[in-house]
Amino acid sequence: MAKKTKSAEKKPAPIKAVSKGGKSKAKTSIKKKAPLKTKKSGKISSAMEGYHISVKVFGVGGGGGNAINRMNESFGFRSMDLVGVNTDSLELEKCHIRKKIHIGKNLTRGRGTGMNPELGRQAAEENRSEIVEAMKGADLVFISAGLGGGTGSGATPIIADAAKEAGALTVAIITKPFVFEGTQRAKIAEDALNQIRERVDAFIVVPNDRVFNVIKKETPTNKAFERIDDILREAIIGITELISSQGLINVDFSDIQTIMREAGPTLIGVGIASGQNRAVTAAGQAVNSPLLEFSIEGAQGILFGVSGGKDMKMSEINEIAKTITATIDPNAKIIFGAYYDRRLKKGQIKVTLIATGFSGTVSKSDMDDMLPVSGLFSDLDVEKTDAPRSDTRIKTKNEINEPVETRKTKNIFEKPVASKPEKKMETKEQAPHEMSENEKDDIWEIPAFLRKKKR
Repeated sequence: MAKKTKSAEKKPAPIKAVSKGGKSKAKTSIKKKAPLKTKKSGKISSAMEGYHISVKVFGVGGGGGNAINRMNESFGFRSMDLVGVNTDSLELEKCHIRKKIHIGKNLTRGRGTGMNPELGRQAAEENRSEIVEAMKGADLVFISAGLGGGTGSGATPIIADAAKEAGALTVAIITKPFVFEGTQRAKIAEDALNQIRERVDAFIVVPNDRVFNVIKKETPTNKAFERIDDILREAIIGITELISSQGLINVDFSDIQTIMREAGPTLIGVGIASGQNRAVTAAGQAVNSPLLEFSIEGAQGILFGVSGGKDMKMSEINEIAKTITATIDPNAKIIFGAYYDRRLKKGQIKVTLIATGFSGTVSKSDMDDMLPVSGLFSDLDVEKTDAPRSDTRIKTKNEINEPVETRKTKNIFEKPVASKPEKKMETKEQAPHEMSENEKDDIWEIPAFLRKKKR
């Protein structure tokens, strides 16, 4: 009986241990679920894991490296692989990211390329195997670079090739040099852009001069560059949020591919507003974003996302859709999504817009010659070309009058084209001629002081 008592005493012990263990396991399971609470750090992380989409962002050269370095500090990029690529070892050290590829070690010996794109290309080729390895498993690749230098301009096309070979949807987000940096950098940037546009699915160009439209005169230089990086960051987050955020109307990766695969020139805009007319205001901000180099008129592919709080109304989504689709191609592909975003302040609504498919109305070679819509970036119009404004307009107008012209294309150029200045020039040229013919006999009979007055 004593033995039975002992065994009986032993039996409840495991039950107690199990109950304690149960509590312990409950605590462990809470710890395991704790990472899900990182939704506060961005919906991209949790949703990306659910969709199993691999997103990689490559920062090439000094400009691209600075951009991804700041991205690394943003919560929205914790689920993405950030990769820094540079020839300059000192610049790479400044990048506080896990993955770095030091290209051209033997070629440049840890130094920059000195505005030599060919050196940048050779450096990327030297370490091509490392770049290809870093691309493995990628579904979506962003390449951020500042054009006009050697590494960004020379290495970016090679990295784009590797991304396409990996089968990834490849999007280049690149900046063009300031006007004051001179024609040599501008030429390097233009040549690089021509190579990049043939190698990526979509490319977004942000001229550095656009920053003057979103900063104040007293803004410090470092803050101005941060604002440019913010534009790049917003573009990447804007695209990935549409894929990753689960909500009322979901947008999946296949939708993004439908709009952006082999899309070419791409425009992106983000708008955030609150108040009574927040929907129309946010949509207007997205359509007229500083990122938009040209009007969205004639776009054949539109993808937009609307996010807000629990107070977001269907009528507001309808208002946003009307604002965005008012001037696009009637046969355009339109995809939209709607989701809740806890990171927005109470009462705010956010609109993210991606516009593609301009090949039917604007050829790739014409993209850089087009003038912005009147009212946007007007400060830069004077510096856009050294040629007389009338010459530029005549050329653009001739292009518009080609048989392929559509109403949408014509509207893009309607504001810049003007014949009045030409008429004034003709009048000035003809006036002296008419006076010499009609008054040459009697003009010398008029006293000098009256002659000047008459003229």
